[in-house]
Amino acid sequence: MDKESLMFNDMPQFPESYWWDSISHPSFPKLTEHREAEVVVVGGGISGITTAYLLAKEGLNVVLLEAGQLFHGTTGHTTAKITAQHDLIYDELISNFGQEKAQLYYEANDAALRFIKRIIEEHNIQCDFGEEDAYVYTNAEASISKLEKELAAYEKLGIKGEIVNQIALPLPIRAAIVMRKQAQFHPLKYLSKLVQLFTESGGMIYEHTTVETVETDTRPVVVTSGGHNITCKHVVSCTHFPVIDGMGFYFARMYAERSYVIGVKCEKKYLGGMYISADDPKRSVRAATHSNGDNLILIGGESHKTGQGICTIQHYEALQDFAHQTFGIREVAYRWSAQDLVTLDNLPYIGHISSLTPNVYVATGYRKWGMSTGTAAALLLRDLITGKENNYQALYTPARFHAVPDVKTFIVQNVDVAKHLIGGKLEIVRKKPESLSNDEGAVVSVNGKRAGAYKDEHGTLHIVDTTCTHLGCEVEWNVGDRSWDCPCHGSRFSIDGSVLEGPASKPLKKIIQS
Repeated sequence: MDKESLMFNDMPQFPESYWWDSISHPSFPKLTEHREAEVVVVGGGISGITTAYLLAKEGLNVVLLEAGQLFHGTTGHTTAKITAQHDLIYDELISNFGQEKAQLYYEANDAALRFIKRIIEEHNIQCDFGEEDAYVYTNAEASISKLEKELAAYEKLGIKGEIVNQIALPLPIRAAIVMRKQAQFHPLKYLSKLVQLFTESGGMIYEHTTVETVETDTRPVVVTSGGHNITCKHVVSCTHFPVIDGMGFYFARMYAERSYVIGVKCEKKYLGGMYISADDPKRSVRAATHSNGDNLILIGGESHKTGQGICTIQHYEALQDFAHQTFGIREVAYRWSAQDLVTLDNLPYIGHISSLTPNVYVATGYRKWGMSTGTAAALLLRDLITGKENNYQALYTPARFHAVPDVKTFIVQNVDVAKHLIGGKLEIVRKKPESLSNDEGAVVSVNGKRAGAYKDEHGTLHIVDTTCTHLGCEVEWNVGDRSWDCPCHGSRFSIDGSVLEGPASKPLKKIIQS
């Protein structure tokens, strides 16, 4: 057995988030009747739950819909840093959008942090909240100038920060920029309390209820796959890709990235702080408290476009190697991955989904910083729906367009889509489903056509058509997460073809061998 196999065998066989594993999950029924509401919120992550909670507090009749289970999307697979330090971002924001908008970006995320802290204190939520300094570090001489430019941006915006030449991680560094008094928490313990408060205010939650579309001829009607509809005044889409596009062409204005996390028990003591590297490959580091009282160090990174790149197991192994060299590993207790969307200009889309549908709203494109940005989105959405002024509306509006960097990013991303669309159709596949070992998946040939097959631990084959039901690209096998991932727009499907991540809304076709 080679070194790579030995390394991966030291990890959990199946991916599971520490956050998900360490709480009791609330359970809610499936929608089984037609309903009416003032607001329908779609998506059971931090944006959707916080938005629903805030609107219920305003006295509105709110229904929250989730296609699977609450918390089981990106929110349940985050590293859960609550911070306005989103990597090296402020020098870029000033350069692309000006100092005023960069200032608003910081203020929105700082307000989100303060909101979370206030809610935790007000309701005495036991969610492992703690203030930590946040660092972006480098060991590359060429990156020191980037940190210096970022510090200059901090000074222009009145952000308290400094450059230091030492951090608490046992890593060689040349410099790091620090933003003081940021925070971290257990996101699902926090959101479980918000769910409780929402339902106590009269809010209704339906799980396992997939939204197929929203009809907007007169009053919005949310149409679900189960045949039961909700008529309402406002619809809020807090999913990755919006539940309807509204002629906003979101699939062409965002791209999906996957990143990876391992939770390790280490030999060296963790001395505090939250960290991310300025250089590639990215490394994100923070600590969490395991149920037995041990420190669990969460190490993330290895981002790549969904459905593209090397065997996904190698990303986990790279994080494991970093953890071993940096801290010494006693045990890899958890491994998981997450999907995030990135917009053309790196700013989220929050607001009216398009001018054609003024009562439908969207919140998406958080670029891996969903704890603060998702909360800022909820605060903005509440104000839009209740008719209050909000200073951040113009900053985040999905209707915006910036010639730089939007045009360049649009061209690059859509050329990449075309490459994968054509390449997948031309691929010659000779592997047969019968040749697979147990717990193995691969692209195979069935009846002379490209298909996807997974043989489970019991030897049962699950075969699907590999043509993505969104726009027809060919999905690829993700061995680390045991899923079929689209390299064009990031849709993901389970071994039986059901949708795990949009923008696809229909499952892959199952194939029966003749």
